[in-house]
Amino acid sequence: MADLRPFAALRPRAEAAAEVACPPYDVVTRQEALEILARHPHSFMRVARPDVELPADLDRADPQIDAAGKRNLQALIAEGWLIKEPAPCFYLYELTLGQHVQLGLVAAGSLDEYERDVVKRHEKTRALELEGRTRHIEALQVNSGPIFITYRAQPAIDALVARLRQRAPAYDYVADDGVRHRFWVIAEPESIVALQRAFAGVPACYIADGHHRTAAAAAVRQRRLAQGGPSGPHGGDFFLGVFFPHDQMQILPYNRVVTDRGGRSVAALCAEIEAAGFDVAKASSPLPERPACFGMYGDGQWYRLTARPGSFPTDDVVRSLDVSILQENLLAPILAITEPRTDPRLQFVGGIRGTAELERRADKHGGVAFTVFPVAIEQVMAIADAGEVMPPKSTWFEPKLRSGMAVRSLLDPLPPRV
Repeated sequence: MADLRPFAALRPRAEAAAEVACPPYDVVTRQEALEILARHPHSFMRVARPDVELPADLDRADPQIDAAGKRNLQALIAEGWLIKEPAPCFYLYELTLGQHVQLGLVAAGSLDEYERDVVKRHEKTRALELEGRTRHIEALQVNSGPIFITYRAQPAIDALVARLRQRAPAYDYVADDGVRHRFWVIAEPESIVALQRAFAGVPACYIADGHHRTAAAAAVRQRRLAQGGPSGPHGGDFFLGVFFPHDQMQILPYNRVVTDRGGRSVAALCAEIEAAGFDVAKASSPLPERPACFGMYGDGQWYRLTARPGSFPTDDVVRSLDVSILQENLLAPILAITEPRTDPRLQFVGGIRGTAELERRADKHGGVAFTVFPVAIEQVMAIADAGEVMPPKSTWFEPKLRSGMAVRSLLDPLPPRV
């Protein structure tokens, strides 16, 4: 059952939300972060990515980085860009991208439930990134970036959230990337209790995006307990999440570029791919129309690759994924990319960046690009339920949650469970 708690957020004053809130730290390059700061001098990016205003050659573990993040957070508070909610609240957060709309509940989620696999994961974490996020949380003593969580939709929760959404939002703005963000404060005790009781009937939640942030929050908690800190209830026993019903999730493909095709011509590569179990044909569209079908770009031409029946397993929740079919049947045996997490020849490109970016990168290096059919949210949940992990860079959830919309202090006590 989902144990969600209200909390007193640090959040922008109403007229400052568009100035302060920023994209997640891990979806922007250093240059992109600097461009955001040039447009928005009081952006929360100064807290999420304080390294971008320090020397580029600074070691990732240098304590100057998190010290700068802490100073920048304190400055946003002292200058009135972030204000403290007077009492614990829930919040609703709606994102609109084109015709797609999703509405979630902002709440403190239980790390006990994360450790007991009630909050389920589907990705492995990387040691360096996990260590960096852990240092960040310990230094700032806040959850600065929300975890993107989903759960199997329940009509009763949908109805309750829809009713609470009828009030006027605290924020309503369109960000630089065209995504509309709306945000409501739920402060009345009866509404808070109703939401807690409704979510108590949710049997499991699933991390969609934010595995490193969740694991880092758990690591900080374990260090506190190992050092004899309070065992709870404590603000550090929770993480900051936004909880969306699964049928509102939008997953875009996570495409691939291989910068080195091993001296082959595109025609020779196509012949090898056909021999490996794919039907290959020239294509006018770069995007595959169905699973087990891929686009490939090289030397100015798109091709359609269709995996033949019997060339891949259909009864394995992980190996039947399109990214697995591509990796096991093409990237590894033909292009010798056996370690996709670390091979410098392989680049991962989120679907939001479009196919023109794939063409640009492939042309720049004389390589090839691949488009994949997006993973379904039901596949993600099935893999998490089975205790399995997805291949690296399998899902790109869009639109992205903004950091700085609601920040949660680990030092604040939380109300008891109802």
